[in-house]
Amino acid sequence: MGSRLRRDVNAIPSVCLVDVHAGKPMFKRQLLIAGVLAALLPAAAHAESLRCQNGIAAEGDSRLAVVYKCGQPVLRDNYCAPVYYNGSVYPVPDPIANLYVPCIYTEEWLYERGPGELLAVVRIRGGKVQSIAYGRQPP
Repeated sequence: MGSRLRRDVNAIPSVCLVDVHAGKPMFKRQLLIAGVLAALLPAAAHAESLRCQNGIAAEGDSRLAVVYKCGQPVLRDNYCAPVYYNGSVYPVPDPIANLYVPCIYTEEWLYERGPGELLAVVRIRGGKVQSIAYGRQPP
């Protein structure tokens, strides 16, 4: 009985990462790159926030809350963003969109956070903060 159990355990194949096309084991460099990419993907889903003198502005805050927490922005821009099909990257054609919802009113506010700090761009849609992005120059 013991020898039979031992044979069954030995019959289990060991797990080995193998390049499917060449039949060779993957190199450490390829594993490192795959690991780094896997670690960075969840980081893209985090929401940004903006630390200000009177609090922290975050996604979902109202325009009034952002002005109270961060003060008036250095620059403001407003425009009509195109309407897209639900879950699609294709915009709704103008004749159809103009009949129902011509565009989504969007504002972008630019905050300078001080010397040596990145600029913050707060995007507001429907009166609420949709996103906060950082960069060396406005997008």
